[in-house]
Amino acid sequence: MAYAIIGSGNIGSALARQFARKGINVLVANSRGPASLAGLVAELGPTVVPATLEQALAADLVILAVPFPKVPDAVRGAGPWQGRVVVDATNAIDYPAFTPKDLGGRLSSAIVAEAVPGARLVKAFNTLPAAVLAQDPASPGGRRVVFLSGDDRAANADVAGLVDRLGFAPIDLGSLAAAGPLQQFGGPLMVHDLLKRG
Repeated sequence: MAYAIIGSGNIGSALARQFARKGINVLVANSRGPASLAGLVAELGPTVVPATLEQALAADLVILAVPFPKVPDAVRGAGPWQGRVVVDATNAIDYPAFTPKDLGGRLSSAIVAEAVPGARLVKAFNTLPAAVLAQDPASPGGRRVVFLSGDDRAANADVAGLVDRLGFAPIDLGSLAAAGPLQQFGGPLMVHDLLKRG
């Protein structure tokens, strides 16, 4: 399976660090082009591959790690999604207040899903602060938890498998409708750094 991260800010770089730590190849793209990623690649090594947005958007599993309002622009160059997996790692935040964005009662992942029609969307990697997400997920007490949710069980399993390969402990919360209010920004699962023992 080919993996890609769209976005090289705090969350995207933290995720790229985890791929590099485990020696898993991943394409990384941003709006500034592959040359802007030279420093990140030099730091993390050859498994982190700079790519154009078009190249990254063609991966089997695409992680969106861009600011929530930038999602439509970030995915504009994608071809048909045809059931490929999109991981929504975004948070709908109102800046500079740093409060949940008013989405009129809608879940942020429902809005992201509209931008990637035909994709199987899974919400993941959004509840940990970037500095924590970048740390080694293993500790003497267990493995750091990553929550995920989605409406396609096979896609959830694919993402849970990736979470596990990266060294985290995946916890599948079920459907977006059930888990979204818990997992999206402002929900009760945000910024809890939990460890799973065993």
